[in-house]
Amino acid sequence: MKLLVTGGAGFIGSAVIRLAVSKGHEVVNVDALTYAASLENVASVSKSPLYRFEKVDIRDRAALDRVFDAHQPDAVMHLAAESHVDRSIDGPADFVETNVNGTFNMLEAARKYWDAKGRPEGFRFLHISTDEVFGSLPADPEIKFTEETRYDPRSPYSASKAASDHLVRAWNETYGLPVLITNCSNNYGPFHFPEKLIPVVILKALAGEKLPIYGDGSNVRDWLYVEDHARALLLVVEAGKPGRSYNVGGNSERTNLELVRTLCAVLDELRPAAAPYADQITFVTDRPGHDARYAIDASRIRDELGWEPSVTLEDGLRQTVQWYLDNEDWWRPLLGRKGVGQRLGAKG
Repeated sequence: MKLLVTGGAGFIGSAVIRLAVSKGHEVVNVDALTYAASLENVASVSKSPLYRFEKVDIRDRAALDRVFDAHQPDAVMHLAAESHVDRSIDGPADFVETNVNGTFNMLEAARKYWDAKGRPEGFRFLHISTDEVFGSLPADPEIKFTEETRYDPRSPYSASKAASDHLVRAWNETYGLPVLITNCSNNYGPFHFPEKLIPVVILKALAGEKLPIYGDGSNVRDWLYVEDHARALLLVVEAGKPGRSYNVGGNSERTNLELVRTLCAVLDELRPAAAPYADQITFVTDRPGHDARYAIDASRIRDELGWEPSVTLEDGLRQTVQWYLDNEDWWRPLLGRKGVGQRLGAKG
């Protein structure tokens, strides 16, 4: 199968590409190389004859048409997006332009290509989204997001992703484009750009800096190891039913404070310091509109496609901490990029 992957130099996209190439798929990586992207993420497969790279912005419709015509993909895996909630609070325009208008361009370029090819039955357009489109959950552990949960986005980021989900469904209903949607929980693992919670905690801990936790740290997230997610996405594009959506979660709910304390304990073991890393924890003013809890019911993808997470949170965090300890040459240059290491999204 030849896959056109947008955002393939990003965190999740690069994991998808590394896995796809290892399984013998041809991959065309379409990425604009914005601030959170790095071709180092796909360096391990960059010399493979199965891999191609196109530096293209999904907001450029003419460039997308050229890419489709040149590479003739069998399926699209659309991951390119602005994804940091804090940045969306400070600058929502980029999120609308990329996540909404960019997805519109992708859908139209894919539809034009699909029509020109005679609407092949096997073509697929997989749109990768987030559980944040569903809003916030109460504390009741029995209540989780399902594929039928009503959309209730609370931030510019989640609103832009919700809008893109609706566009994808509309292109299926209106034009018959064979689409699939996945909504995932919080990802973590190797190559995670150092502005998200887990890499921020690891790198600030190593630097002896304060470890910032929003509010009282009681916000709950379900954590999904990125390589488990990549495996789920390939399975959906290969075997999912067109028009269907699939929730992908890690079955690993933790409060932010619990998560940070666990990371500190792993660091205490793998890179001991003079004092416990947990002593660096500090509580900061909460993010505006901070959702209280996310939790995924992933029974559909389990029952229909046979996918389940294989990496426990404890094992995944240990692997992630060790990866950052071993790969300073990857993350060190990224610390100088705009906004990294600064408090963003404090506007109310």
